[in-house]
Amino acid sequence: MLLHLLNRSPQSPSVYRDLGEAFGAGDHLLLIEDACYAALPPSSAVLEPFAGRVSVLREDLISRGLAERVSPDIAVVDMNGFLALTETHERCVSWF
Repeated sequence: MLLHLLNRSPQSPSVYRDLGEAFGAGDHLLLIEDACYAALPPSSAVLEPFAGRVSVLREDLISRGLAERVSPDIAVVDMNGFLALTETHERCVSWF
């Protein structure tokens, strides 16, 4: 089980495609930094391959003014939630 950390905006579709190919059955995706824009309803279609296994970091949403606009299908986690995700997954992989 891997925790995938993604910081690229949905304007970088090749990263999302590559991530989709590497994403395993027990894996989870955490959107950080500019990847938060993928959590918005118009862009969230890019996350369909990861449905039910996607979270977004609250602090990064707030810093971008996006906290109230997240798709209801995506879990919002704070730094404690981020820590909990790292504890429940064997390794972390960063997609930059």
